[in-house]
Amino acid sequence: MGLLITIALIVIGVIWLVVTYNGLVRLKKRVENAWSQIEVQLRRRHDLIPNLVNSVKGYMKYEKETLERVMNARAKAVSGGSMEERMKAEGELSGLLSRLFAVMENYPDLKANENVSRLMEELTSTENKISYSRQFYNDVVMKYNTKLEVFPSNIVARMFNFKPSPFFETPEETKEVPQVDLGT
Repeated sequence: MGLLITIALIVIGVIWLVVTYNGLVRLKKRVENAWSQIEVQLRRRHDLIPNLVNSVKGYMKYEKETLERVMNARAKAVSGGSMEERMKAEGELSGLLSRLFAVMENYPDLKANENVSRLMEELTSTENKISYSRQFYNDVVMKYNTKLEVFPSNIVARMFNFKPSPFFETPEETKEVPQVDLGT
């Protein structure tokens, strides 16, 4: 009788280990998939930025520094690095794009240009998709990281060396609302 109880406990323990391990793997794969969805939108944004900058160059002669900063931030974001470095670079790029849009408000001829208008709409739409994807990614990361920390799944996570995933946060400097002066 004691042997049967011991065997039953071992079987239950193994089943629990397998179920917990598989749950962690599923969550990790969801995190990877969510990041891939963000990357799709980021690539689209990276492709649109040079077209927008080239379209507005002629109108924004006095904003050369702003345009250069946008292109430099894009280059930094495209160049890669670790996930954390890319997230930081993308956050900086988002902030610079917001500032560019705010500066563009001071150029009525530019706003009336059909090509620029279309590019801005596409970029705005892409930014909205990035925002949604980032929110979904952060939700999945929260579930995964929580599972890594709560008992008893944290035991399995440590046994199999599961690592937490970083949140996609917005850098402090990009949280500032751009100021638009329409009084001129």
